[in-house]
Amino acid sequence: MKIVATLALLQLCLSAAAAVSGNGSTETAVTAAPGDVAVLPCYTVGTVTPNLTAWTKNGRELIRGGGSSPSPAPAGQRVTVLHDGSLNIREVIPGDEGSYLCNATLPGNSTFQARVLLQVARGPENVSTSIGPATALSNGTLIAYRGSSVSFNCSGSSYPSQQLTWVFSGGASSMESLVSTSGPWLDFGLKDIQPSAQGVYSCRAHNTVSHQAVNKSTQLLVYYVPDRHPECMWAPALDPARVQFNCTWFGAYPAPTLRWGDEQGDQEANLKGRVYASEVTDSLSVTLNRSSLSNGQTLRCTARHLALAAGTEKSCSFTFKPPYPEGEPLVTAQEATNVTLLCTEAMSIPPANTTWRKGLQQEDIVPGSKYVLSEEGPTLKLTILNVSKDDEGAYFCRSENPLAVRELEVYLTVRTSSAYTGAIIGIFIAVLIVGSAAVVAKTVYSSRHRICLGGGFQHMEEDRGDVLSLVDSDDEQIFQDAVPRLPPLTNGSHTTLVQIHRIPSSDHEDAETADTSPEQQEEAAQTEEPVDLVTF
Repeated sequence: MKIVATLALLQLCLSAAAAVSGNGSTETAVTAAPGDVAVLPCYTVGTVTPNLTAWTKNGRELIRGGGSSPSPAPAGQRVTVLHDGSLNIREVIPGDEGSYLCNATLPGNSTFQARVLLQVARGPENVSTSIGPATALSNGTLIAYRGSSVSFNCSGSSYPSQQLTWVFSGGASSMESLVSTSGPWLDFGLKDIQPSAQGVYSCRAHNTVSHQAVNKSTQLLVYYVPDRHPECMWAPALDPARVQFNCTWFGAYPAPTLRWGDEQGDQEANLKGRVYASEVTDSLSVTLNRSSLSNGQTLRCTARHLALAAGTEKSCSFTFKPPYPEGEPLVTAQEATNVTLLCTEAMSIPPANTTWRKGLQQEDIVPGSKYVLSEEGPTLKLTILNVSKDDEGAYFCRSENPLAVRELEVYLTVRTSSAYTGAIIGIFIAVLIVGSAAVVAKTVYSSRHRICLGGGFQHMEEDRGDVLSLVDSDDEQIFQDAVPRLPPLTNGSHTTLVQIHRIPSSDHEDAETADTSPEQQEEAAQTEEPVDLVTF
């Protein structure tokens, strides 16, 4: 019974082996790296050990062996057949790859065939990447700066061949293949890099034989700063004795370091270079007391960032100046008209808050039907409509900034229409006086010869009937007997005779004729004054 059972079991195994041998065309792939040990399987069904196994490669027998007691391999032989019929290859070399065929003879003289494909492959290994120019952080992350050119290099070794691929994963794309090639290295570059290029860059090395892959990833950050300088602003605090200064510099990545500092300060208090606040943020505020501010003091907000060139910084500042309102201190307006008071304040830093106030109590002026407030740049206008005597008085232009409060006093005088009438009459009288003086001056000028020759104004009145006769010197002979000769001039020039005849006025003559007798008139004629000769 035992022999029968054993024969039945052996028959069952041989049937199974025969069934498997029909699948001998099935090819098993085995991959080994150079220098490794490769084992190519042959018959692996059940626990039956082939009696003999023959291995061929590419149609040529390579080795025979096997059985329960295989002979040891000769020294230095790399290829041996194990007891189960497997082919053992020590220190695989690149020439060992190929298609191997196993022919196994089982107990009962049944045969079994199997094919094994040996692939010799190594890698990828020594995969490395290089990205630059870039700055490395402590965690290995690289930093590039917007607008720069960045080169990407990937290299590795693989046998027999490899595929290198650069892959990008960013905010807008989960995975994007940038460039790929077959070979030991792969390079590409980005010019004028922008923030959208920030992300993870991976170099993937893939062995085309073994299909093994290695990824080398690096995170690249793109730093950038805005081209503009920070903005410095100020705002009154709730406490009038304090003032708040704000500094903002938006558009930088990552956030910059902002610092409020006093460049000048109080030398006696050793405040020069004092830092009031410093923080990594794009908006920084500091509140200071007015007592710590002075004229000419410079308060500066400085922005620092890795994207800025070494030794450079961007900043904004206040150089404090107190307000100085300017305008006309005296203004005159006519009743029932409109008048505009002007006040200009453009000197203060930070800019002052300028308002108009009325009266010695400096009451606030509320715009309405009486007052109109308007601004044109640094000029604040106060227009008073339908001016009356009640509007006359002092007005104050009040300018206030964190340093001081300054006021410009403007006094408004309102004139009635009667005052203008008196002014017109005064001008008329003044013109009349000036005109009379001009007439007198003209009269004196026209009678200047009488004044000079007749002895003044009094004689001019008496001799207003005199007649001047100019006689040329050629006619001098006519008067030789009556007028004595004048001595000749030293230069030998001719002389001119001036004969003055006194002719009494008609009024005076008529009066004398009426009061005298004919004898007296004849006697007066005989005693007539002689003629005077004047030589010019």
